[in-house]
Amino acid sequence: MTDTDVQLQPKKKGLTRRQKRSLSRGVQYVVFVAAVIAFAATADWGRLQNQFAQGSIARQMFPDVITLALKNTVLYTLSGFVVGLVLGMVIALMRLSSVGPYRWLAGVYIEIFRGLPALLIFIFVGVAVPLAFPGTEIPGGTYGKVAIALGLVSAAYMAETIRAGIQAVPKGQMEAARSLGFSPARAMVSIIVPQAFRIILPPLTNELVLLFKDSSLVLFLGVTLEERELSKFGRDLASTTANSTPILVAGLCYLLVTIPLSYVVRRMESKAQEAIR
Repeated sequence: MTDTDVQLQPKKKGLTRRQKRSLSRGVQYVVFVAAVIAFAATADWGRLQNQFAQGSIARQMFPDVITLALKNTVLYTLSGFVVGLVLGMVIALMRLSSVGPYRWLAGVYIEIFRGLPALLIFIFVGVAVPLAFPGTEIPGGTYGKVAIALGLVSAAYMAETIRAGIQAVPKGQMEAARSLGFSPARAMVSIIVPQAFRIILPPLTNELVLLFKDSSLVLFLGVTLEERELSKFGRDLASTTANSTPILVAGLCYLLVTIPLSYVVRRMESKAQEAIR
């Protein structure tokens, strides 16, 4: 074979990068579909329906699951979010302060409350505080305790989010405000913080979703029948009926709120990215 014949032979081409990605994606789809089919073929749907999808039990939960349990869950979440937002704002400003003790105290708070499980915070508010201060009642009863517990937990995360948002605002904004005669405090409140909140609105909304789920820990505070939230309401009825349908209905009620909120977060994030571009 001559050199000319070797040159004329077509070179073997491998798969392109796009073809490899398509092949990999196709294999993943096949594996996923096979797993779903295997699950559907092997699951005992009769037992699952009997345990989790009893229509008669589900109907017993209405309208209380909406007018009582879901309402309390939303109230607990919003109260905790407001407390956490206010406290988180204060801690974020302390974290950015030029005063050393303020920064140190804010840092200690963030590390402690981000490191502790939310359950321990609820137990601390519900048990330790009354023991430490006998005869002292937290205003608002259970609602006040939940607001403080959720606020303490969320403030540590919100403080870091707010701090990052403030630092993301161009420094020229503060310099321009100072040149117009604004004091540092007024410039921060009037100019910097509003711009920072436009930046951090998506992660704050995401924090609201997390608080909505953490409100289920209210059961460790000891609540009355009228103060039950979704998880407690579903668990009590599941114990009464010896069936898990109430748990499933309570979970669907959580999704009724969290899915729209998650969609709002994604929309806000996409709009923020478009604004940057």
